[in-house]
Amino acid sequence: MPAGALTTVGIGDDSAVVTTPSGSVVAAVDLLIEGRHFRREWSSAYDVGVKAAARSLADIAAMGAVNTALLVGLAAPGTLPARWAADLAEGLAFEATRAGAGVVGGDTARADAVTLSVTALGDLEGRRPVLRSGARPGDVIAVAGLLGRAAAGLALLTAGVAQASAAPSSPEALSSLVAAQLRPAPPYDAGPEAARLGATAMIDVSDGLLADLGHLAAASGVHVNVRTARLAPSPALREAAASLPASAPSSMALEWVLTGGEDHALVAAFPPEVTLPARWRVIGEVDSGAGVTVDGAPHEGPAGWQHFR
Repeated sequence: MPAGALTTVGIGDDSAVVTTPSGSVVAAVDLLIEGRHFRREWSSAYDVGVKAAARSLADIAAMGAVNTALLVGLAAPGTLPARWAADLAEGLAFEATRAGAGVVGGDTARADAVTLSVTALGDLEGRRPVLRSGARPGDVIAVAGLLGRAAAGLALLTAGVAQASAAPSSPEALSSLVAAQLRPAPPYDAGPEAARLGATAMIDVSDGLLADLGHLAAASGVHVNVRTARLAPSPALREAAASLPASAPSSMALEWVLTGGEDHALVAAFPPEVTLPARWRVIGEVDSGAGVTVDGAPHEGPAGWQHFR
């Protein structure tokens, strides 16, 4: 397992030691539960490792911090093949390395179903954290990363239109959407970049764009409006929607963009005078008031995933 550049004591002792150049530690934890967040008939062990790591690593990036280390807790049935656990570790290590972090420790236990708890640590490099609560009227809302792809992939898998993992028998566009569901690829370096650019608020899109913007708007005490003209679904999303039975392709594809989660794109508020790099697409604006609207009107239906409903 790669330890990461800031780890001075890694796996092998009772605890790891990770240096904190900025003098503070950013920490996030997330759970991945078999049957709820993944299904072994769809996801390989490597897929599960990537996804479990990405969920926590994206939260660190959303604070404007760089990732430094992961701690992994695994509970699994005693019948779980050793090869499955080894492939899981490889997926975790791959995504940690992609984010610039190392896997520095964890724990294992027996359980009826596979459950992963992944804690990510990060460093702010001397910057202040970018919170959800700093957006101001007049700011623009911009997103880095792709939206709706993981939700489309899940819909394809659920409907049996595409098969798991590489989906070799499916058209290339649909296969890429399935891959986005099984192995999300958050733009980790966009988080610190946003902080350096002066982002006033930021969040990762895990529950859905509108749902997560709702968290940001509530924390900041502002109103956010998103513009669908700047969120046009890609051809791949439209193709996926058209392949599903009894769906309206245009509205379904847009709904994935607006309310689909698990892509772990980053969405942030910026002062209007900031010149944004090309990967940050302006999709809306902040003004006084409360809540989130789409083209000036409330969105009909759920804004995204609701954990306890």
